[in-house]
Amino acid sequence: MPADLPVRCSCGALRGVARGVSGDCGNHIVCYCDDCQSFAHFLERAEETLDAHGGTEIFQTSPARLEITAGADRLACMRLTHKGLLRWYAACCRTPIGNTLASRQVPFVGLVLGCVDHASRDEVLGPIRARLYTRFAMGDPGQAGASERVPLALILRLLWLGLVARLRGDHRRSPFFDRTTGAPIATPRVLSASEFAALRAKGGLV
Repeated sequence: MPADLPVRCSCGALRGVARGVSGDCGNHIVCYCDDCQSFAHFLERAEETLDAHGGTEIFQTSPARLEITAGADRLACMRLTHKGLLRWYAACCRTPIGNTLASRQVPFVGLVLGCVDHASRDEVLGPIRARLYTRFAMGDPGQAGASERVPLALILRLLWLGLVARLRGDHRRSPFFDRTTGAPIATPRVLSASEFAALRAKGGLV
């Protein structure tokens, strides 16, 4: 059954709701990629964000399902490289919120589930569909659905969900982009090559 799940940063200044979510409207995954690990280290929240093997638990869905009810001015974003994803976080306490593409035209957010605090979260979102990029994991995750890359079935499912969301006009209802101009609501900070390399080294990813 779809349900509304509360979203909040660690200090509570930024709050919101993921509305009408269920396992049918997204992909519940764990990503072990080096970029997700680097983002956690950038925020200095690796211990809270990453699991024992370096994985980040994410729910991929339409950004139109996410409503920011307080503290939208706290949203900040960064890019690991000039071509990387926009990685959104709460500037007040550096809580990771989610990842989007650089343009709102593709209605997609990878909501970092550390900001979703609800007892029935896993029941609502369903089982983890896949554990991705395990070649970057620390040790062997040893879990069902582990894959060194993104399985084709998951890509096709994400494309279908994105197409349906686009036809609904969800790209015009993203809390991360200005509704009039389509620009990100916060100017992305792009890491320099030396900053990026330092993060990789910090996370043992070199």
